[in-house]
Amino acid sequence: MTLSATQPPSERERLTIARPDSAASPFTAIDVLQPARDIDGGYGARLRALRTAAADFKSEFLTTGKPDYVETFDLTGVPYPTKFGLWRAAVTPAPLLKITNRLTVIRWTETGGRVRTLLFEPSDGRLGANTPYLVKLYNSLPKQIRDREITTHATVKSVLANLGIKPQDVDYLAFDHLHTQDVRRWIGTTTPQPDLSPDAPVEPYFPNAKLLVQRYELEAMADLHPLQVPWYQPETYRDLRPEGLLPLDGDVLLGPGVAFLSTPGHAYGNHSLVLNTDTGVWVMSENVIAAEAMTPEHSKIPGLARWARSIGQEVILNANTIETTAEQYNSIIIEKAIADPAQADPRFLQFFPTSELTGLFLNPGTKPTFSHLHLKHGQF
Repeated sequence: MTLSATQPPSERERLTIARPDSAASPFTAIDVLQPARDIDGGYGARLRALRTAAADFKSEFLTTGKPDYVETFDLTGVPYPTKFGLWRAAVTPAPLLKITNRLTVIRWTETGGRVRTLLFEPSDGRLGANTPYLVKLYNSLPKQIRDREITTHATVKSVLANLGIKPQDVDYLAFDHLHTQDVRRWIGTTTPQPDLSPDAPVEPYFPNAKLLVQRYELEAMADLHPLQVPWYQPETYRDLRPEGLLPLDGDVLLGPGVAFLSTPGHAYGNHSLVLNTDTGVWVMSENVIAAEAMTPEHSKIPGLARWARSIGQEVILNANTIETTAEQYNSIIIEKAIADPAQADPRFLQFFPTSELTGLFLNPGTKPTFSHLHLKHGQF
């Protein structure tokens, strides 16, 4: 089967995507933000309403408590086009910048005493590299540059082994969106896979885990728009174990101080992880790739502050597919309104990009002014 970005959707074969179990969601729906998203009057009117709704959400969210433990772990550093990550704003000759992808491990205790474990951004780097856009990008780089731009710090398995977390103890997996992600090894398949297990279905590494994903994004895999095609591996979602999937419909509270908010834009199925910690509220997604993209007036990256000021925009989008640019802007404002100021430098916010801009001498003019690098809350 071949999916081509040049074929109109009507001429592409529609994939059959694994259908999840029909069990009801175990999470509490959050209804504060959706009315503001739905109001008439266009994106400008919604933006004004969302600023107020985000403040209302934050007030309620702070009363839910805190998770027991949160910590980030570096997985990989990868190259990414500057024109996407610092959309239109950066003044640099560097066509690429570098981003660091991180795993976040979250644990909380339910009312009945059961401990839950969520892995946020558990990227399988080896399989993710098969994404069409990444294949093209990596193959275009000379080896000496590729070796500098692409670095491996750890794997999901090694992080969990060091923490002492057994695969069967992981309850949930999630990504802010499914660009580049292939989860077959994590949640298993119902049929043999020629590249992984040609003679038998893939056994799940996390046998009890469910992938939390916005329903729209999962269903959209069946017939991607040409703008989306280079960034997904839809065929890898065809044979997933249905019991390993748990679709979400918008905003949900997972546990004390742990929530997902629908923040479409970078990808239409994007959602942001919101955490209440000892230092205040943190937000994680890839809607922007640097904390300073939330407050560009304080950025020393050449071009960012001037561009934001001249164009009258208060954030710098991470825009590769540009599925719904205005909606992404509004989503970032939600994130900006919720995140607390960073303790290390209150000019910046506790917004932790799931792919954080990382300085590299090969990419002049892209060194971040401020980086979070690591987050830890509570004890494991």
